[in-house]
Amino acid sequence: MDGVRGHRLSARSIVSPQRIIGFCGTSWRPAKARALVEAVAADLQQRYDIAVDVLDLLDAGPGLCAFTRDGLSDTARAVIEAIESADGLVIGCPVFQGSYPGLFKHAFDLIGAGALKNRPVLLTASGGGLRHSLVVEHQLRPLFGFFEACTISTAIYAGAAEFSAGHPNAPMTMARITDAADQFAAHLTQRREDA
Repeated sequence: MDGVRGHRLSARSIVSPQRIIGFCGTSWRPAKARALVEAVAADLQQRYDIAVDVLDLLDAGPGLCAFTRDGLSDTARAVIEAIESADGLVIGCPVFQGSYPGLFKHAFDLIGAGALKNRPVLLTASGGGLRHSLVVEHQLRPLFGFFEACTISTAIYAGAAEFSAGHPNAPMTMARITDAADQFAAHLTQRREDA
C-alpha cells in the first residue's frame, strides 16, 4: 500500500504511537484529493511526529464493490478494518457534481455504526471550483456525524486553481492545512490523555 510514513523527532511529538489513516475517495493516481491528504499528512509528520498511512479506493481494489462485508476481498477488508481501527482519520475526496463519489460512500456503508465514535476526523475535499466547496459541510460532516466521530472544526477544500504541479500550494490552503493539523493533533493528545 502507498503511504506517507515517517518518524521524526520534534519538540511537540506525540509520545505514544497512534495509528492514523488517511483515506481518499479516489480511484486514480495522481489525484488532487490524495495530494491534499498527503499534504496534511506531511504537515502532521513534520511538526507533530504523527505518521499517516494514506489509502484510497485503488488500495481496496474492485473487491470493495461487494454488497456485504462477507463478500469483501482480502484487500478491501484490510482497508475497511484499517479505517475502523484507526485512532484518527484524515479524509479526502474529489467532488463530482456537488457530491462525493459513490464508492467512497459505499466504503463507509460497510463501516460498523459505532466503529468511529469519538475518533478525530480531519475533512478535506477537492473539486473544480468554489461551487463545490460546501460539500465538506453539507455532506462529509453529516456523514461522520452519523458515526459520532469528532470532526475537526477547520475543514480544507481546495479548487483546481489552488494546485500547482498536482500539489496544493495556495497560501490560504496551506494556512488551513496548518490550522487543521494543529486541531487534529490537539484532539489526538486529548484523546490519549482521556484514555
